[in-house]
Amino acid sequence: MQDVVLAMLAKEPAYGYELRSRMRDALGPVGDAMNAGQIYVVLARLAKAGLVTSERVEGLPDRPDRRVHALTPAGQQRVAGWLTEVSWPKPDLTEFHLKLVAAAAGRLADPVALVDAQRREVLRRLRDTQRAALDRSVDPVAGVLLEGVVLRLRADLEWLEVCERMWTERDRTERKAEA
Repeated sequence: MQDVVLAMLAKEPAYGYELRSRMRDALGPVGDAMNAGQIYVVLARLAKAGLVTSERVEGLPDRPDRRVHALTPAGQQRVAGWLTEVSWPKPDLTEFHLKLVAAAAGRLADPVALVDAQRREVLRRLRDTQRAALDRSVDPVAGVLLEGVVLRLRADLEWLEVCERMWTERDRTERKAEA
């Protein structure tokens, strides 16, 4: 999120609410889920890291003063580096897999039940994302982002099926060995 905020400031300085509005415009329905307070927390962290400066600007008579944020030279360098970096997001499935292993090893929970609960959550997210993607008022750029989320969630569902098959087979094998 920090790099996105920096990139949104790269064009021109902005105040927090304006940044949130830019991000919502760029991300469509995905951006609506963003908490307004997150922007200010990120801006504070970026300022502490020396990537952003802020200046109080006097507001209109009926509006309060605002803090306008701008990139420092270090912030500009970070944006340039981020844009040229080739990476793939770390899937949160790694953490889920560790949860399955720990639950099974400690006999804390049935791994298949955990897979089923995770599947229900992924299906809920998939349904919500597909609805948003089908909305004709969605900007095409945000639509491409939503399509990527849909494809990622479908892949997660396939992986969960593999997990369920493996844990079901493992459970069957262990029961045979105990008998």
